[in-house]
Amino acid sequence: MTKASRTFVRHYAGVAIVVGLLSSFGTWTATRFVTASSAQPAPAAAKPLLVQPLADLPGREVRITLLDRAPGSSSPPHRHPGHHTFGYVVEGTYEFAIDGQPGRILNAGETFYEPPTAVHSVSRNPSTDKRTKIIVFMGRRSEKPEHRRRVSAPSPRRQPRPLPVSDSNEDTWRRP
Repeated sequence: MTKASRTFVRHYAGVAIVVGLLSSFGTWTATRFVTASSAQPAPAAAKPLLVQPLADLPGREVRITLLDRAPGSSSPPHRHPGHHTFGYVVEGTYEFAIDGQPGRILNAGETFYEPPTAVHSVSRNPSTDKRTKIIVFMGRRSEKPEHRRRVSAPSPRRQPRPLPVSDSNEDTWRRP
């Protein structure tokens, strides 16, 4: 290698090292500007409050959970196939939409319903500084095989008592 080509290689190596150092410094400096508060917080996991198999509806259960969402948190569009979902906003505000319809802002004390075939297209806490707490009630298929067994038909000897009926012209109840 000639003296000129060695000088040429040294210059290129020097430039590459300087560019690498500048790039590393730029990346490190940029990460300093992104704080934890500006990143999208992950939605909190649901805290199970009750799971109750329904004896008279084999294979079905009711599940009650508490969702505690951080400010600004959301979940991507999703479905709950086979689940009837009811919600009650306990604290804060909640933005809710199904099947791509316009979102609604629900405040504490308000409720929502999500049918089993719906796409839950918007689910987020729109507040920038307050948490949202929601109690979710789900009627759903049971995950446990022992809750899916068939219930035998009632014995022909045990007939249920008839329910009282109301005569629309009278204020009293009578038995059929």
